[in-house]
Amino acid sequence: QVQLVESGGGLVQTGVSLTLSCGCSGRSVSGAGMGWFRQVPGKRREFVAGLKWSGTYTLYADSVKGRFTISRDNEKNTAYLQMSGLRPEDTAVYYCAADFQRLTIPSQRPGAYEYWGQGTQVTVSS
Repeated sequence: QVQLVESGGGLVQTGVSLTLSCGCSGRSVSGAGMGWFRQVPGKRREFVAGLKWSGTYTLYADSVKGRFTISRDNEKNTAYLQMSGLRPEDTAVYYCAADFQRLTIPSQRPGAYEYWGQGTQVTVSS
């Protein structure tokens, strides 16, 4: 029904910028609460950023606040995570997630999201 595909990851140097994309098929991202999470092997999936299903209300993890920006382009049916000032501790597999529950605020819990992409690796070298 709904499929999400992340892209844009790669190997970068400390301090640079990188933008991840999340293409959606099956339903429109204009009506979806969007989330970005990241995960390191052996650790639980960590909330990074969330965007409410309607409007521009956003939430960010303290570790990325001021450096990362979540957004959507309805015409392209794609969500984005713009990352700047990357640090080695940002290294992880980044996952895009979507839900159609129309929550009041974006959820920080992975279990709240109905659909997930396959992930894209971001590696920040020191």
